[in-house]
Amino acid sequence: MTLFTASGSLPRHQYVSVNGAFLGYDADEWLPAVWFGLHSHPGRAWGCTVLLECGAVYRDLPPHALAFCDDPPPWTIKDAQTWDCYGSQFSLHIYDYLDGLDAIVRAADDELAADYLFTAIPVSDAYTHAPAQAKEFMFMRTQRGRLTIQPTNRVLFRDASFTTKLEWCKLRRSETVYSCEG
Repeated sequence: MTLFTASGSLPRHQYVSVNGAFLGYDADEWLPAVWFGLHSHPGRAWGCTVLLECGAVYRDLPPHALAFCDDPPPWTIKDAQTWDCYGSQFSLHIYDYLDGLDAIVRAADDELAADYLFTAIPVSDAYTHAPAQAKEFMFMRTQRGRLTIQPTNRVLFRDASFTTKLEWCKLRRSETVYSCEG
């Protein structure tokens, strides 16, 4: 894992389409792009950095501006992301175990089939130091072709050799800081 302050490279670049409205074009126009970077600024949605076909790099596109198809369904910022970023430092990681597993994600009030892309792990902010507030963010591609970024409690994974039944279970948040010397 690499620590990023404000911006970092994705573990794997992604071929996407960008809604033209976010680039000064028509909202019905979807432009091909390569999504390769990510930016975190407290109090804002994740910012996506893309390379456009014309060779221009465009930074800080909100996640609902991207799609993995040319004619995606409508998508809002609330569908794309549950929580704003709360720090500027993060690490990006692909959990090998989760890579390739079927998943269900809660995006806004909908449950959607999705594919795991990678995880963003915030570090060095007030929230990550509080056990009850520490979150990792799963970047997921929905089967409808949209990007959604959800905390781990809004994603379920199916492992055919282990998972017996997918269900939203209620887990207690960790409130304890463990230390072997404290």
